[in-house]
Amino acid sequence: MMRKHSKGLIVVALGAAMTLAACSTDGSVDPSAAPENTESAPAETAASNGEWFDQAVYDEQFEQRSASFEGDPATPWLQYIDGPMTDTAEWQTDEAMHACFANASISNPWRQTGFITMQEQLAVLQDEGVIETMEVRDAGDDDNTQIADIDYFIGQGNCDIYIISPNSTAALTPAVERACETGSPVIVFDRGVETDCATTFIHPIGGYAWGIDTAEFLIEHLEPGDTVVALRILPGVDVLEHRWAAAERLLTEAGITVDDYFTGADPTEIKSIITDALARGDVQGIWMDAGDGAVAAIEAFEDAGAELPVMTGEDEMSFLRAWQERDMTALAPAYSNFQWRTPLLAAEMIANGEPVPTEWVLPQTPLDADARDEAIAANEGMPDGHYALFGGADLPTYPGPWQDR
Repeated sequence: MMRKHSKGLIVVALGAAMTLAACSTDGSVDPSAAPENTESAPAETAASNGEWFDQAVYDEQFEQRSASFEGDPATPWLQYIDGPMTDTAEWQTDEAMHACFANASISNPWRQTGFITMQEQLAVLQDEGVIETMEVRDAGDDDNTQIADIDYFIGQGNCDIYIISPNSTAALTPAVERACETGSPVIVFDRGVETDCATTFIHPIGGYAWGIDTAEFLIEHLEPGDTVVALRILPGVDVLEHRWAAAERLLTEAGITVDDYFTGADPTEIKSIITDALARGDVQGIWMDAGDGAVAAIEAFEDAGAELPVMTGEDEMSFLRAWQERDMTALAPAYSNFQWRTPLLAAEMIANGEPVPTEWVLPQTPLDADARDEAIAANEGMPDGHYALFGGADLPTYPGPWQDR
């Protein structure tokens, strides 16, 4: 269905420059966002005392790892696990929409990669007359800024659809609820909030699934009594806390010693943590809740002349290449970066009055060594901060924007 269309510009209010020069494997999250850790003390977090562990959700995600997905595997950003659907007939329109996107940040390579894909998908939908403009406000990893951004959009009163990627879970819940109260459709993706008012909540299977996959891999390749150092970027984000809550539980039950630290994805901090841990004794495994900074961890072992660990990172190209070059025993879990296309395609479905999954659960598949080699070949020429499962190779502008960032 074609719509009236007057192509507009993307209006972006950015809290940080979108450059990989500033945010690559040399640091993806503002270190000030992580608790000060001057002596590399182990993190004391809610995950350790069970606040972030929900047995029912854990069990659900455990099963979803082997679930069947509706839709074409060639377009995984449109696949979903069968479940309740939201009727969107009330929002059907032939007019090109004005979308309002409240983004947590583009402060790390994962988010930068996804935002590039989102912009290129937006251009396609603008050409098709689905979306006229999308105003983007970037919170720079700050809850209060994002709350103000959402309230700004509400106050403007011209958002045909809200898209929100929350900075954190509890703090953003009231603002998301206020957006829902406007009567316009609300799409939440990536990170969750503590309300089910959104038209659709889009996310890969989840943090528990990541934690299960990574812990099972480490357990398979380590022995009881071995030591795993867990490198975590920051506290208070549901998907990150769930990753560690699941992994910590399984590793501990397997008799593996675990020490976890917040790093802010700062490579200097990561190297310091690993160097100190090696000075205290052998470290057989490295677990990460995000792959940013993985190369710094590997280099710390090399600098110390220590045997490389069994390791879990992420599908960031720097880690995949380092893993391949060193022939390490490793796994790359993925929080499906292609999800950044899905909110805009969901907006198109809503404009058509098509039902959308109320909870849109996308595939989430870790990369083993064979899949790693395929991903490296498929992403030849991409920068180290690129994410292999970005899902944008079929967009008309590929590969330029992803290579030239």
